[in-house]
Amino acid sequence: MSATSTAPASGSTALPTVRPSLKVPLSLGVLALIALVFFGLMGPDQTAEMKISDPGDAVEVPALLIPGQVGGVVLGILLLAMAAYSIYLWTRGERFPKWLPIAFAVLFVFALLVWIVAGARQPSISLAGLVAGSVTLAVPLVFGSLSGVLCERVGVVNIAIEGQLLGGAFTAALVATVTGSPYVGLIAAAAAGAAVSMVLAVFSIKYLVNQIIVGVVLNVLVSGLTGFLFGTVMVPDKEQFNTPGRLDILPIPLLSDIPIIGPILFEQSIAGYLMYIAVAVVWFGLFKTRWGLRVRAVGEHPQAADTLGINVNATRFWNVTLGGAIAGIGGAVFTLVTIDSFTKDISGGRGFIALAALIFGRWNPIGAFLASLLFGFAYNLQSILGIIGTPVPSQFMAMLPYLVTIFAVAGLVGRSRPPAASGIPYVKG
Repeated sequence: MSATSTAPASGSTALPTVRPSLKVPLSLGVLALIALVFFGLMGPDQTAEMKISDPGDAVEVPALLIPGQVGGVVLGILLLAMAAYSIYLWTRGERFPKWLPIAFAVLFVFALLVWIVAGARQPSISLAGLVAGSVTLAVPLVFGSLSGVLCERVGVVNIAIEGQLLGGAFTAALVATVTGSPYVGLIAAAAAGAAVSMVLAVFSIKYLVNQIIVGVVLNVLVSGLTGFLFGTVMVPDKEQFNTPGRLDILPIPLLSDIPIIGPILFEQSIAGYLMYIAVAVVWFGLFKTRWGLRVRAVGEHPQAADTLGINVNATRFWNVTLGGAIAGIGGAVFTLVTIDSFTKDISGGRGFIALAALIFGRWNPIGAFLASLLFGFAYNLQSILGIIGTPVPSQFMAMLPYLVTIFAVAGLVGRSRPPAASGIPYVKG
């Protein structure tokens, strides 16, 4: 028996190397030039004080003192060097390492922060407080984006995240007040979010109604219903129906004593710890288990999944329900952690921001988590800008995450593609 040779035949032409997209180095180059010119050459002369630890911490770290103009120039040059490295890799036809855009983004945000603080009337800011507030504000966004991940990975577009958050917030406040237990309110919030999701699932999966239309209608319905019940039930008797109390802060022994990051990450309520657990469990479940393989198969190619014996519509229904329960827990954060009562439309459009974080995170639980932290950072920075008296309008910081999301969707920071069957109903046969 003769052996079959796998070597290429003589005279055959090797496949050409596919050169990476030029959009990434061009984008990095433009942003680096903006940083060098505006944050550096045209930057303020004051020195920005960056407090790493707060007074009274067990370990006090000296504050960073960064001259506004000089620091901006140095950071701009570093950003240009990273952009030049990406161009060098492009000329060689090599892929860009994953750390490059992440490191560039962190350095750019830091340069922006130095520019803002150095130009303020009180050029001092607490980085520990900024990060801690960002994590707190990001918690409901993380739960909402995880809900979107679970739904879109299985092929259902979840526009109703806003309604799920709002329903969870209202139910948590009402049930926690009536029962006297915020923990019971947290469980009820998950049930309320799941109920909203079931309506989305029934109409979009069984009756094949357009998923986006159903989601928008649900948002309006929940907003109107909770607003009506708030005005007719909670307002007349707040003590009986709208004093839910707060979830206790539960420091983790030893971990909460870690300097700087310990109080930020490990002095959370049970909702904060559930956020960490949910991100890890959803990521592991989607990418490391048989269940996750089935879910992703349904979202990418439902016909092929059906031929393998997977019940496509049942998988979609239960995934959407699970996503709603997770979003409901996120809604409970508004009334059981952030403040201790419900107000009309308390979610304030956070569901749509969670949807943007989902897209920016490329339909990955960890990516959605990091994107939610970015939005939380922008929200917290808005309030701090008014305190330190910076001339930069707070609305400017509010729009930055959305600009980044547009760049991500446009592919300027890498390819961003939803599951192939997302938004497409499946009819067996």
